[in-house]
Order: sequence, then C-alpha cells, then structure tokens
Amino acid sequence: MAKKVYVKIHKLLDTYKISMRELSLLSDVRHAAISELANQKRKRIEFSHIEKIAEALDVKDIRQIIDLVDTDEEEE
Repeated sequence: MAKKVYVKIHKLLDTYKISMRELSLLSDVRHAAISELANQKRKRIEFSHIEKIAEALDVKDIRQIIDLVDTDEEEE
C-alpha cells in the first residue's frame, strides 16, 4: 500500500488556538508556505520549515507536525 506524508498544520492551529498568519509570524515561515503545507499542496517539504514551526510552538515530537499515512486512509 502506498504511503503519503501528511502535514498536520490545521490540527496544530486548533491545538494552539492560532491562525496561519500568527504561525507565520511566530515561525518566520511565509504565510503562503504554511497555507500550502496545511492544504497538502506542497510536493516538497522543507525540513527548515518543520524545524521553525516546531521551535515556534515548542513541539517536542515531530509526529505532532507530520505523519505517514496510507493513501487510502481518510485525512484528518
């Protein structure tokens, strides 16, 4: 079964009660890049973006940001 990396930006935004714009300012990642990550539009994920988001939100476990899912699974 095929796998896909799923970026859980919307879940983070809900958990931390912030907007994409606020996350952009906190993490110094462009708003457009965060939007593309959140909507699964990015084909390439920059590790530096994940690192900046993790640092901005004090995330200790990368699985709070990204997950590996079967392509047949429903996305969260």
